[in-house]
Amino acid sequence: MRAEEKVIKKFEEATKRIESSAIVSNESTLINRELSWIEFNSRVLEEALSPAHPLLERLKFLSIFSTNLDEFFMVRVSGLQEQLDDNPTLSPDGLSPASQLRLIAERLRPLLDLHMRCLTEQVLPGLEEHGVKIVSYTELNEDQRDELRTLYNDRIFPILTPLSVDPSHPFPYISNISLNLGTVVIPENPDEDESPRFARVKMPPKLPRLIPVDGGYNFVLLEELVAAHIGSLFPGMQVLECQPFRITRDADIEIEEDEANDLLKTVERQLRQRRFGFAARLEVTSGMTPATVEMLRTALDLEEQDVYTVDGPLNIPDLMMLYKLDLPELKDKPFTPTVPQVLRSGESIFDVLRHQDILLYHPYESFGPVVEFLRTAAKDPNVLAIKQTLYRVGPDSPIVEALIEASNQGKQVAVLVELKARFDEENNILWARRMEQAGVHVVYGVLGLKTHAKMALVIRQEGTTVRRYVHLGTGNYNPATARIYTDLGLLTSNPDFGADVSELFNFLTGYSKQEHYRKLMVAPVNLRPSITKLIHREINHHKAGRAARIQAKLNSLTDSELIQELYAASTAGVPIDLIVRGVCCLRPGVPGLSENIRVVSIVGRFLEHARVYRFLNGGNEEIYSGSADLMNRNMDRRVEILFPIEDERLKDRIRRDLIDLQLSDNVRTRWLQPDGKYIRPILQNEKPIDCQLSMLAPALIS
Repeated sequence: MRAEEKVIKKFEEATKRIESSAIVSNESTLINRELSWIEFNSRVLEEALSPAHPLLERLKFLSIFSTNLDEFFMVRVSGLQEQLDDNPTLSPDGLSPASQLRLIAERLRPLLDLHMRCLTEQVLPGLEEHGVKIVSYTELNEDQRDELRTLYNDRIFPILTPLSVDPSHPFPYISNISLNLGTVVIPENPDEDESPRFARVKMPPKLPRLIPVDGGYNFVLLEELVAAHIGSLFPGMQVLECQPFRITRDADIEIEEDEANDLLKTVERQLRQRRFGFAARLEVTSGMTPATVEMLRTALDLEEQDVYTVDGPLNIPDLMMLYKLDLPELKDKPFTPTVPQVLRSGESIFDVLRHQDILLYHPYESFGPVVEFLRTAAKDPNVLAIKQTLYRVGPDSPIVEALIEASNQGKQVAVLVELKARFDEENNILWARRMEQAGVHVVYGVLGLKTHAKMALVIRQEGTTVRRYVHLGTGNYNPATARIYTDLGLLTSNPDFGADVSELFNFLTGYSKQEHYRKLMVAPVNLRPSITKLIHREINHHKAGRAARIQAKLNSLTDSELIQELYAASTAGVPIDLIVRGVCCLRPGVPGLSENIRVVSIVGRFLEHARVYRFLNGGNEEIYSGSADLMNRNMDRRVEILFPIEDERLKDRIRRDLIDLQLSDNVRTRWLQPDGKYIRPILQNEKPIDCQLSMLAPALIS
């Protein structure tokens, strides 16, 4: 049996342990959203388990699995816990909050065990063979210990603050996803009635988690170094126990916008409150005594199912420090994104766009043309104005720098910064203030809605004509994530697109009540009814004997109403292909309901983030792309857009390079079953097809 087959077998054995906890009941036409998300994260874990990936890439997938889980607890699990005490409601598939929490805990435990065994039994031993080792403090020789003792005394000890628990010291506040040592101490000569006391020591977040030993590729965990010298914090005391632990808190910001006079200040205030959300999860190491675990659980007001015991290091994302080591043989082959030939001619991007649309498929194609589009607009004396939406832009944004430069050049610049982009609020506030200081007109969105649409508008004077140039995309204006997310971007000077985007900006920045658009489908105005109408049209084509088919690529599918519309199309005989990376509440392949629907998920080197919707339309096919998934929030609580791809060349490319290629993938794809689980395609004599590798081939650096 090949090594990869053995790993897959281990994964299958682990998942069998939780088969008794069904993902979907036979009575429900929907898959539970939270359990579907866990299935997605298990596919991320599968990538970590695969020996086909280099070792540091496997570590990356282990880190992504952990980071995903942190956010899941901070937002989704904490939301269910909150419902327990506040008017609990059933999920669309009919489960109570208590039932969902129980099933979440049951399904997660074997995955967490597999996650840790992958790290400790495969990835770390594999790295050790290449000279990279996380050593136990007990393995160090005396010279190494002396060196670390000096480091501890000089740079670590002064920062540490032990916080005790006793009648005069209440249980301390423990910050979200921080790493801590739970320490139990007693006086060296205790009185007969004196009992042990608990103290918490937080690991300073500014210090590296991995401490180098001898300046090489050997490292000691920070918490082990502190634990080895923990007595220095408690002179005259005897240390009975010292074990790491970590908690996850509710971090979902709820903003009553109708009561907020100043949204910027309100978000800032809520960010400060986020640190004090209630505890949603407690992670402890296997060495912690049951008494200490129980004390922590009780103090944090958690249920037993909220406690997760880990047989290994906590907070795996910290270990991504190892990814920065100069070990290219342990990483994926580097690549250089290509640039379309038409943009390498030296001709101005505006001259090019006057004659043709340009479609960019990131990361295979560079995000550079998008940055250059805005940089050129900032410097071009004929450009009159720039308008743009920003959702997540990253810490060092050339996009924002270009907008500031445009404002300094005297151009009118208006930017909608979405302050409510979860976990990017603080970064967006900093950019908003900096742009305001540079004279940019900054607005913060529409009351009650998040602005998730990705669009930029450049207005340019050309002789006696004012022409509009537009960029519309599926991903954020962030060059860093554009190298690891697959996204589409359209650059065009189509007048109808320009007019629609202009009117949409008027809606975002002013008091426009625009309801009709020439080309765009806009949420929450007309996106839901437009998609419903397109589905119904395919049903009518099929009934009339004309070509009919629905194909879609998206991140998540949770909207119950649209799922029912897809079921209706399937029942009518319309073939439906769905490429859904993450959560999918639709049950495919159910007789009499969805036997004409197939659903696949692709997880690989890049995060599949592009959205594409294709309708065969009786042979006159229509293809749309944009920012919207088929989720309730995208349809009803966000400003979203879908835009048509009208150039036949670009349609052919999307059909070939996204839809057809991904549906033929038999390496990275997983097929969703009616019971909510996913299976791999079994290769017989077929040629392996990896859609991401196929697209990446021209950009790889040999």
